[in-house]
Amino acid sequence: MIPVIQEKIDNLSKPKGSLGRLESLAVQMALIQQTLHPQLKHPCHILFGGDHGIEREGVTCTPREVTAQQMMNYAGGGGAVGMFCRQHGFTLRVVDAGVDYDFDLELYPRIIDRKIAHGTRDFLYEPAMSADEWHRALAVGAEQVDVCADEGANVICLGEMGAGNTSPSSILMHLLLDIPLPDCVGAGSGLDAPGIRHKLEVLTAAVERYKKLGAFGAMDNYQLSIINRRQTESHQACLNGRGAKEEGEANYPLPIAPKAHEVARYFAGFEMAAAVGAMLRAAERRMVVMVDGFIMTACMLVASRLDSAVLDYAVFGHCGDEGGHRLMLDAMGAQPLLHLGMRLGEGTGALCAYPIVESAVRMLNDMDSFDHAHITKYF
Repeated sequence: MIPVIQEKIDNLSKPKGSLGRLESLAVQMALIQQTLHPQLKHPCHILFGGDHGIEREGVTCTPREVTAQQMMNYAGGGGAVGMFCRQHGFTLRVVDAGVDYDFDLELYPRIIDRKIAHGTRDFLYEPAMSADEWHRALAVGAEQVDVCADEGANVICLGEMGAGNTSPSSILMHLLLDIPLPDCVGAGSGLDAPGIRHKLEVLTAAVERYKKLGAFGAMDNYQLSIINRRQTESHQACLNGRGAKEEGEANYPLPIAPKAHEVARYFAGFEMAAAVGAMLRAAERRMVVMVDGFIMTACMLVASRLDSAVLDYAVFGHCGDEGGHRLMLDAMGAQPLLHLGMRLGEGTGALCAYPIVESAVRMLNDMDSFDHAHITKYF
């Protein structure tokens, strides 16, 4: 299908290739939807919240109570995420996947309660979550995407809130991409130089313990059953030899790469696991996935190691200023749309990039061709 899409783009009334990144985005949108006339419908932003045991080791200057406070703020339409969702027409869903706080859902009815536990365990000493918790968190993300898709959405943007979540993201980047840990660790929400050194010391100790323990040893039966299960022909390539299933085909489990599964289960937060599950489900349902900053890029890294087809649906919104984000994007071959010096999280960078995706789709659908505009095609 790519030659047909490219021919349409090259016949638009402009010099060949002159709209640059918009042209490759247009190709991606057309491939995702398998049409020369893609449409972006009812975009939805899902923000998952969760606390981290590692936060208690002083790896962040943000105390964990801020997670709950911000979740309540978001549920009331506050924060940058609420503002940008309103600006760009996104429906916002605020999901408690593992915040260390019991919300009064009568006061905050817009917080969706899917709490796995009151935060993960401290991965300096033990796995952040059990196998059951990992799979439950993945299911939370998939469920939330299904709700959005069933309401007509074909664009998903993902964000997070969780004090300390740059720490697991740094380790995921280090272990899955083999990038030296010091290059993966940054200031997070504002650590000074001594704070960054302490953070690196803690994360180094956690990785060393993980390696000494041999990760999890024997894998659980559920994991083995997923890994050993072959995909059917119906789950094969739809985009560039890879991609989502055809409509009506059976919902077979996605293949899970053991290393990514083990690493994420040991270090990630519940909000991160839910985001991974959301990314995988969105790809299954042929939805555009807007990827935000450092944490969400780490989640996309995990998702891509579980099923590489997910990258066909990913649009990387921006390159943030958190240490290592550019390295991770480069290692994944990702081309972010923006570089605005942002490091907020919440999904804000991806939301800011969304109008560029809209422009790419409008170019493909609304721009005159040479023939229609009665202009000589000169190449």
